[in-house]
Amino acid sequence: MAADGKIPMDGGPAFGQNPFGALSAAGLPAGKPGSTVAGAGGPGPISSLGAKANQGSGSATPVTPAPPKNRGRVDITRETGGRGGKTVTVVSGFTGIGLPEKEALAKKMRGTCGCGGTVKDGTIVIQGDQRETVARILSEAGFRPVFVGG
Repeated sequence: MAADGKIPMDGGPAFGQNPFGALSAAGLPAGKPGSTVAGAGGPGPISSLGAKANQGSGSATPVTPAPPKNRGRVDITRETGGRGGKTVTVVSGFTGIGLPEKEALAKKMRGTCGCGGTVKDGTIVIQGDQRETVARILSEAGFRPVFVGG
């Protein structure tokens, strides 16, 4: 600190040594010829030290997709009781999602199945036997659908 109690804002003294000075690019794959990295000390050949800088250079390193997120198990049931003999598909067992997301899922299911449906008492009810289609939509949304009952 300065004598007047203020911290100098001029950057202070330079480092005694560069901590990256001992690094070399020996043994690393070369980048694209003529490419530059912004902010790497001005124009120059691309540095192979950054993983992002080397993407797209034709390297043989396979990129594995992220594993699908698991948002929990949901039960898919076909019911006819108490509905005048009509068959409905009931999706229940949601944990951790609210009513707006359930309504959005129900809307997507109705549109894909081409039938009616609603959200009632925390479950999604779709008209008709649509178990396979509903299971596919839930899998795409990250849930683990399980067929329950007959």
